[in-house]
Amino acid sequence: MGVEIVTFGCRLNAFESEVIRREAEQAGLTETIVINSCAVTNEAVAQARQSIRKLKRERPAARIVVTGCAAQTQAGMFAEMAEVDRVLGNDEKMRGDAWRETRAAFDAPFGIGNSEKVAVADIMAVTEMAPHLLDGFARGLPRVFVQVQNGCDHRCTFCIIPYGRGNSRSVPMGAVVDQVRTLVERGHAEIVLTGVDLTSYGADLPGAPKLGQLTRQILRHVPELKRLRISSIDSIEADRDLLDVIADDIRLMPHLHLSLQSGDDMILKRMKRRHSRKHAIDFCAQLRRLRPDIAFGADIIAGFPTETEEMFARSLDLVAECDLTFLHVFPYSKRPGTPAARMPQVEGGAIKERARRLRAAGEAALQRRLVAEVGAVREVLIESDMQGRTEHFLPVAISEEIPGTVRPFTVTGHDGARLIGSVDAVR
Repeated sequence: MGVEIVTFGCRLNAFESEVIRREAEQAGLTETIVINSCAVTNEAVAQARQSIRKLKRERPAARIVVTGCAAQTQAGMFAEMAEVDRVLGNDEKMRGDAWRETRAAFDAPFGIGNSEKVAVADIMAVTEMAPHLLDGFARGLPRVFVQVQNGCDHRCTFCIIPYGRGNSRSVPMGAVVDQVRTLVERGHAEIVLTGVDLTSYGADLPGAPKLGQLTRQILRHVPELKRLRISSIDSIEADRDLLDVIADDIRLMPHLHLSLQSGDDMILKRMKRRHSRKHAIDFCAQLRRLRPDIAFGADIIAGFPTETEEMFARSLDLVAECDLTFLHVFPYSKRPGTPAARMPQVEGGAIKERARRLRAAGEAALQRRLVAEVGAVREVLIESDMQGRTEHFLPVAISEEIPGTVRPFTVTGHDGARLIGSVDAVR
């Protein structure tokens, strides 16, 4: 066995896992399993621990390295696990020298000592971000990610992630454009810009460019790019350039995932969010005027401390008010060290019930969108010989198509999960 990566959490972690794979393999590691962990909820941390124990039982000879946000914020806990051989921080996991040091420690005559087990630096001291272009990243895959930003300068009261990722830092625009151009030349049809707090992009760079300017530069300087997609954004930080390019360039996909978190103004204040319920609704309405067919997804937390049933009802109503299509529901998870952990907590059963109702509302919204698509002609990116995605990220059932191509697709129905129909002539 060479290097196996087990990834938990977000799209950014998925991208970084490919960097880890490259660096660990180039360092010469073998018989190694890397757990790239997530810290967003207690459940995510528990899943990482369970996975570590299971993998060690199944492959007792393998070395286990734990990294990611949970490793950054709870290094000691993972170091105490007998199954774990090494703990690397979020900065270290992206650097080749850390993986070379790991191999040297594993190869030492007496093995790795307790003093060498943990390599986790102060993430808040990291001020720069190097671009990572992966030669073999998802080679042949139609859609690939480009990391343009990391970290977060905001301190939402429920969130542990800034302590796992550090402060916001950005990849210079020229380096991003060069990465996108190279990936397009390699045949990748869709590029997804990703980061922890994507709309804070550029604040640390000379001239403080914003996400909209970066997006414009990519589309202007890489005309061969077929599709550009933006991952999760904070609507309060969306700049005018970003809104204009959404309206003006069809290569920017009409699909945005919003960090809304709640539909109640008091809960938003207690979360230390910077937008209001009205702003969220107005933002979606404004984008729909600019791009009428745009689809929205959103993150919403169920059962935040002090949330009453009336407050929760406003989050539930937000699904219809913003016409959301994709819902990511997070039952509130008490994270030690966060201000929300010290607030009056909602009873666990109520949290689960509210999360269930939110998920049901999200599923109903998705079904409405699938029905509304019948009769439309969409541009579908063929992901595999069985599935594609429309511009709005809706899954499409296909067969015997060439991955990486973009094909017009006439929607005739849906199967409850995917659109069905017919692929038209190649363009």
